[in-house]
Amino acid sequence: MGMLFEGKWIDEDRRQIDAKGNFIRAESAFRDRISSDASSRFPAEKGRYHLFVAHSCPWAHRTIVVRRMKGLEGAISMTTSDLPRVRSWAYTVGLDEMQPENGVFEIQAAYVAAKPDYTGRVTVPVLWDRKQKTIVNNESPEIIRMLNTGMNALSDDPAAAAIDLYPQALRAEIDSVNTRVYETVNNGVYRCGFAKSQEAYEEAFHNLFASIDWLEERLSRQRFIAGKRLTEADVRLYTTLIRFDSVYYSHFKCNLRRIEDYPNLSNYLRDLYQTRGFGDTTDLPAIKRNYYGGMLHINPTGIVPVGPAIDYRRPHDRGRFPAG
Repeated sequence: MGMLFEGKWIDEDRRQIDAKGNFIRAESAFRDRISSDASSRFPAEKGRYHLFVAHSCPWAHRTIVVRRMKGLEGAISMTTSDLPRVRSWAYTVGLDEMQPENGVFEIQAAYVAAKPDYTGRVTVPVLWDRKQKTIVNNESPEIIRMLNTGMNALSDDPAAAAIDLYPQALRAEIDSVNTRVYETVNNGVYRCGFAKSQEAYEEAFHNLFASIDWLEERLSRQRFIAGKRLTEADVRLYTTLIRFDSVYYSHFKCNLRRIEDYPNLSNYLRDLYQTRGFGDTTDLPAIKRNYYGGMLHINPTGIVPVGPAIDYRRPHDRGRFPAG
C-alpha cells in the first residue's frame, strides 16, 4: 500500500505498474527463518521475536491469526499499528532501542536498523529478532509457516501447538490452491484497485471472479479449501474474504457480486470467523478506516462508509460436511 506524507498520498506502488497499467507486487526483502534447530542463526526462543503488524493489512493479519491459533501470544510479542501512516506504518510505542520520536515510531526505522542502506518498500508484517536486532522475515506466507512448525515447543497451549496448518499429505493441494488464490484473489483485488488502465482492471476483475466462482463450487463439496480440514490455505483466503464486502467491493471496484451473494463462500466465511484466531483478531472498523481514510488517491475525501451491516456470528451450515 502507499503512504501518507504531510497529508499528501505518496503512491509507493507506482514503480510496480507495467506498461499496460497492471499492478505488479514487489518481492519481500528479508527471507530468513526461525528454526527449532538450536544451532541455527534464528533458533526458536521464547521472548526473542516480535511481530510488527497492522490490523487493517491482510498480509499482516495472516500472522496474527496463526499466532493466536497456535497459542504463541506468550512466546512472540506483538505491536499493532495505531497511528495514521506518515512514511510507513506508525505506532505509539517502540521496542527496545527503537523508540518513538515525537510520539511516533515508524516501522521504517526497523528496516533501516536492519539494513542501513535499505531503500525498498516498507511493509508489514515484520518479524523482528530482538537479540540480533534485525528483521528475520517480512514475507507473510513464510512467517505463518514458521509459526506453524518452528515454535511448537513454546506454545502456551498443547492442543494449539498440535495444530498443523501444512500437513504433509495435503501439501501439494495446499500449494496448488495457494498459487491460484494469491494470483487472482489475494493480489487480484489489488490488481483491480491499483490498475492504471481499463484493460488491466478488466483483466484482473474477470480473473478475480472466475476464481471466486471456482471457490464457490469447490466449497459446495467440502468444508475447507484444501479438503476436510482447516489449513493455511484457509487462513490465506480468509483475510481477503473478510475485507471483501466492506472494502474491496466498492473501494477497489470489485463489484460484480459480494461474498454475501455466494451461499457456500458466505457460510464458509462465517465458519472461519467463528473459529479461534479468525474473528477474534478481525477489526473491521480499523480495516475500513485504513483503506478508505488512508488511500486518498482512490478515495480523495477520506470518508469512511458506515456499512455494510453483516453479522458474521450468525449460524452457518458447514457442519454438514464430515470432519477431517
